[in-house]
Amino acid sequence: MQTKLQQEVRKAVEVLRRGGVILYPTDTVWGLGCDATNAEAVERIYAIKQRDPSKSMLVLVDSEARAEAFVDEMPPIAWDLIEVSADPLTIIYPKGKNLAPNLTAADGSIGIRVTSEAFSKALCEAFHAPVVSTSANFSGQPAPAIFSEIDEALKQRVDYVVDFRRDDFEKKRPSGIIKLMKNGTFAILRK
Repeated sequence: MQTKLQQEVRKAVEVLRRGGVILYPTDTVWGLGCDATNAEAVERIYAIKQRDPSKSMLVLVDSEARAEAFVDEMPPIAWDLIEVSADPLTIIYPKGKNLAPNLTAADGSIGIRVTSEAFSKALCEAFHAPVVSTSANFSGQPAPAIFSEIDEALKQRVDYVVDFRRDDFEKKRPSGIIKLMKNGTFAILRK
């Protein structure tokens, strides 16, 4: 017998494999997600959010090893940052690869976060690919920390709303963001 988490992961993976968009809980805020290698699905998220396509989105992966498959070069400092971070941390790598071209920034960089939250980690493991993670809100509006804060109109625009952690009222913050530079230095963009 499958647990509720397993059932919801299975349903969400089916939608992702069809190129669909899901609304799901992450290790930070509620997010919109799709297959990060599918340009059409990525375009749908931009349209749903009414977001400028020049603003890149990040991806979630389930492990450091999986992250390495989507960056041109994994600087040694990245391993250290992932290992020592107690809170969710998005690392912006200088150059992404094997992702939808409309997902990376104009300079080729990509934000990747290794998730440890139960649902999003299980989702990434079962999907065997990175999943887009962008806050489940219309562009310019506040990110929803809990399910009840998500705009009803946004819920109607996705292909599947995950039925897991909807009753979780613990408000989480967006992740910290560190940008790695090609020369080995880094900048803290958000704590």
